[in-house]
Amino acid sequence: MDMRKSRVLRQMRSGKVATCVKLNLADTRAAEIAAMCGFDCIWLDMEHVPSDFSFIENAIRAAKIYDCDTLTRVPHGCYSDLVRPLEADSTGIMVPHLMSLEDAKRVVYYTKFHPIGRRPIDGGNTDGKFCLVDGNDYMKQANEERFTIVQIEDPEPLSELEEICALPGIDMLFFGPADFSQGIGKPNQFDDPQVKETRELVARTARKHGKFA
Repeated sequence: MDMRKSRVLRQMRSGKVATCVKLNLADTRAAEIAAMCGFDCIWLDMEHVPSDFSFIENAIRAAKIYDCDTLTRVPHGCYSDLVRPLEADSTGIMVPHLMSLEDAKRVVYYTKFHPIGRRPIDGGNTDGKFCLVDGNDYMKQANEERFTIVQIEDPEPLSELEEICALPGIDMLFFGPADFSQGIGKPNQFDDPQVKETRELVARTARKHGKFA
C-alpha cells in the first residue's frame, strides 16, 4: 500500500500550473465545496486564523474525497507544529517568516526523513495509512510526495537566499509582499520597486536551484 500522491506536485512537475484557494472559514463543508470546484489545493491557515487542529484534520479528509491537496500554513512554534499537519495527511506545509539559512535547515531537519533530514517517525497516522504503508516506503514516499514551503517575507533572509534555495528539502518558496513591504518601512506599497524586484529575485533564485516559487 502507498501513500496518497500529491496532485500539486504532479501538476507542477509536468510543467502545469497548480491552482490553490485560501480558506479562512473553519467549516469543513467549505473545504469540501472548494475541492468539488476543482482546485488542486486548499490552503488552510494556522498562523493568522484561529483554526483548531480538529478542523484542520477534518478539512484534510474533506479535500481528499475529491483528490484535492491541502497546504497548512503552520504557526511559528516547535517541531510538532511542523509535523502534526503532515501526519494528518496535509500534502504540504508552509512555514512563515523564514529569517535565515539556519531557520531553513531546522525546517528541513524536522520535515524530511533520512537521508535529507531527521523528521520524527510515526507511520501510525493517516498519512501512513495507520501502519499499512511499509516503514521504509513511507519515509521515501513522504520525502517525494509531500512538500515544504518557506515564506520569504522579510528582508533579513535575502543575504542567504542563494543558500536557502539550494538547500535539499526546501521544495518551494513563497514571497510575502505585505510583510516584506512593512519590513522595508513601506507597508502595503506593493508597487514599490524594491518589493517588485525582490518578488522577481525570489522566483528567479528558486528556479535557478530547481525549486518551485
